[in-house]
Amino acid sequence: MVFLTMLCTSLTYSQDVSGTVSDASGPLPGASVIVKGTTNGAQTDFDGKFTIKNVGSNAVLVFSYIGLKTQELNVAGKSTVNVVLNEDSAELKEVVVIGYGSVRKKDATGAVDQISAKDFDNVSSPSPAQILRGKVAGVQVTQSSGEPGAGVAIRVRGNSSIRSGNSPLIVIDGVPLDGGNVSGGGDDLLGSSSAKNPLNFVNQNDIESISVLKDASSTAIYGSRGSNGVIVITTKKGKSNVPQINYSSSVQFSKMSGKFDVMSGDEFVAAGGIDKGSRSYDWKDAILRNGFSTNHDLSFAKTTENSNTRISLGASSTDGIVKNTGLDKYNATIYNSNDFFGGALKIEERIIYASLKDEATLLSNNAGFIGNLIGSSLYWNPTLPIYNTDGSYNVIGTDYLNPVQLLDAYKDNSLTNKLLASVNTTWKINSKLKYQFLFGIETSNSTRKSQLLPTIQIAGVAQATDPATLVTKFGQASISNLNKFNRTFEHTLNYNNDFSDNFNLDALVGYSYYDYTADGSTATGKGYSPLQTNLIDNIEGGLRNEFRVNSFRNRVELQSYFGRVNATLYKKLIVTGTLRADGSTKLGKNNKYDYFPSVGIAYKVIEDQEGLFNSFKVRGNYGITGNQEFAPNSAIARASYSLDGGLGEQINANENLKWETTKSYGIGADFELFNNRLTGSVDYFQRDTKDLIFPVPAASSQPGPPAPRFVNLAGNLINKGVEVSLNYSVINTQDFTWDISGNASFLSNEVKNFPGFIATGALNGQGLSGAYAQVVTTNYPAYTYYLYEWRGYDADGMSIYADAAGNDTGLGTADKKLLDKQPLPKINVGFNTSLAYKGFDASASFYGAFGHYIYNNTTNANFAKSAFSGDPGKNITLEVATSPQSTADVSAPSTRYLEKGDFFRMGNLTVGYTFKGDVIERFKMKSARFFVNASNLFIITSYSGSDPEVDTDKSLNGVPSAGMEYLSYPREKSVAVGINVTF
Repeated sequence: MVFLTMLCTSLTYSQDVSGTVSDASGPLPGASVIVKGTTNGAQTDFDGKFTIKNVGSNAVLVFSYIGLKTQELNVAGKSTVNVVLNEDSAELKEVVVIGYGSVRKKDATGAVDQISAKDFDNVSSPSPAQILRGKVAGVQVTQSSGEPGAGVAIRVRGNSSIRSGNSPLIVIDGVPLDGGNVSGGGDDLLGSSSAKNPLNFVNQNDIESISVLKDASSTAIYGSRGSNGVIVITTKKGKSNVPQINYSSSVQFSKMSGKFDVMSGDEFVAAGGIDKGSRSYDWKDAILRNGFSTNHDLSFAKTTENSNTRISLGASSTDGIVKNTGLDKYNATIYNSNDFFGGALKIEERIIYASLKDEATLLSNNAGFIGNLIGSSLYWNPTLPIYNTDGSYNVIGTDYLNPVQLLDAYKDNSLTNKLLASVNTTWKINSKLKYQFLFGIETSNSTRKSQLLPTIQIAGVAQATDPATLVTKFGQASISNLNKFNRTFEHTLNYNNDFSDNFNLDALVGYSYYDYTADGSTATGKGYSPLQTNLIDNIEGGLRNEFRVNSFRNRVELQSYFGRVNATLYKKLIVTGTLRADGSTKLGKNNKYDYFPSVGIAYKVIEDQEGLFNSFKVRGNYGITGNQEFAPNSAIARASYSLDGGLGEQINANENLKWETTKSYGIGADFELFNNRLTGSVDYFQRDTKDLIFPVPAASSQPGPPAPRFVNLAGNLINKGVEVSLNYSVINTQDFTWDISGNASFLSNEVKNFPGFIATGALNGQGLSGAYAQVVTTNYPAYTYYLYEWRGYDADGMSIYADAAGNDTGLGTADKKLLDKQPLPKINVGFNTSLAYKGFDASASFYGAFGHYIYNNTTNANFAKSAFSGDPGKNITLEVATSPQSTADVSAPSTRYLEKGDFFRMGNLTVGYTFKGDVIERFKMKSARFFVNASNLFIITSYSGSDPEVDTDKSLNGVPSAGMEYLSYPREKSVAVGINVTF
């Protein structure tokens, strides 16, 4: 009787329940709906709808979806239940990716920051590296120029090396990248050019998150590769159990944002310049244009109980603001994972492929007095016509170049194909022990073809004498190839066990082997017939005695053993210890291996409390990391062949060469306040780098000048600083959210106990041969300025400088001085804000740098009174033309050209609207969003040059520079409109 009563009651109150599950964008396909405490459930269909049979009237439904907050609702007798799931920001921020795994942010003992896709979606950034600008405390990202695909300098907590690389290790889906240049070298006619950005091949829309590991507790697991910090990029996977297609497209319009204030034709004549009769020339019209780019991305994703698949295709085309420059990029990515044996075995495959087509023009870092394309366009007399009356180029001379003729005579195209692929196998041996094997390859093949037509004649460039006729011929062509093939093998064994409520142990041991090979060749020809217009396809058609071919091949192997222990005691105290042993073929045979330990400790003073103080954690760490970012084969003897077959030494061997090593320690605190609405962190760190690698003269076994030998010099580079990061949720309701965040880092660096006085910061231009502006020496910051102190002009218009005693004097008796002015910023700041109201959203980002100085080599080289005089005369700024400077005054390297580099820039502004309801349902769309994005809308700075955010490579004898500006490709400001649709 009781059984029958229960059965009747159950039948009476059971019912079918249906409804719709949505998120902020609209209906949510693939969401899970289950009756709590049972296996009775369903998944939402394409329109976000579900139906569950036999649901009790008082049953509780559990709604869940990856990345969204799980929500529970009581049926309460209703047959229709609709729910909107909100983004689980806590979940997204809870877990951060670190070396060989992940950790909850609240359990990290080191300084780790992470930004996710939502922080940079629909932001106009040509490279993932630039997404980091202003987002992470202690990270400075500086683009070398405004050229499409230009290289970027990433500095995590400042510079940790003087001569070796300062770029962080970049790891994509567990595979460490080589990080070097992937484009062919070619032949730079008027000087060298900057390397391209090695991250250009990664599609921003494929990135799920970017983690920045900053201190030794986080980076020591990477040993000899971790001293400059580590950036870990994780790409996207599928998230929906229902097939999901996403398409995004944007169009961007851009124009020059900086300035070069040379005179107009009327100003040139009024200032005393020679009038050639024309007023048609404007340097901007001659070589610049409005930039234009398009971007298209298409992705497909689907998950099942045992598999996950995502495929994406991308295509973008960019016309740079300088004519004959641009970048076309095509991407394809594939992610696939499958679980076997009930999830005990998981195999993941990832492929990232990119093809990049670069178009460049003559924009070198170290052009001489003749100038590159920008230099030639600036100095051209604005009263001179570009063309003669018959339509031919107006040719003045071989050292006074017609910029339009130079633009038309030069072609430079590169094609680079890049592949990053990996297979990651995970075997769960039992609930506590798992084994992983990762195999990855990174390949790139690049061909660069450049030519300068023989119809243009440049003094000392691209010319050769025919030995048979003694006739000088012009023109030059070059074909270069660069191929790289890198392999990664990694084995890891991870053990995780809760021994009790008060003790958890997470241990990792591993072995890795990396193999990096690079080879390349260059063929160059000179002296072509004036009738030839395609030199590349007939490169051997020049003078036979001027055809050159060279090649190279390098290989580096790195073998490592590593381990990490992470112990949690009483859920409050966390201790992390790591040890890595690295052996490398880059080092001398007596120092092949070295060891890199670290320890980190964190204590949760307050955890998950309500009210004013919600959580407070203190951290401390100490560790040693290494730097192997120096040239291959530096420890062995190297030689080169001369044209007649002779053998000459390039480098002498050093069997004792070892890594630069960096000891670092830091303390920090993480906190949450006001019911978790205000979160932040504060860190102090100090890093001490020793065993600095430099080439020094050594005894030679061959005739001629002694070849250098790489050694570890005495001395230390000490970096210290403070970082602050804050995030505040101002408003957080279902219809309206507003978040703001800010960060700041305060950095200082100093070279100590250094025995040398090393010059760098090479200067170029008229009268500047052999000149330099920076040095590395003890008791001063790295790359400190070493210049004449300029004090104005005397009655004759000649520059006055200071001598050693501080007295006024002329250039011949003046003395250079070490200045208390450094090129590296002392303060970096970032500010970001985002808000959303119903379907509308907006976000803005700002960043800046302060406390540093820039050397304006452009002004030093191009804008002197001496250049203005003569026939036809070179254009300069109105300020210099009307100054008291004498035409006989020499523009020596001095403080006259040293300026404050402080700036504060608006990086991005994005406004969007997400369509809902009938608009998207009519087209069977899950969501549709329209957005407008503006980049670089304004900058606040006192710098007089084109742009203060500069990183022109002015290295000297292999020693890098910083804070130098010289005829850089102008930066742009842009506006993009786009749409993102999900089906």
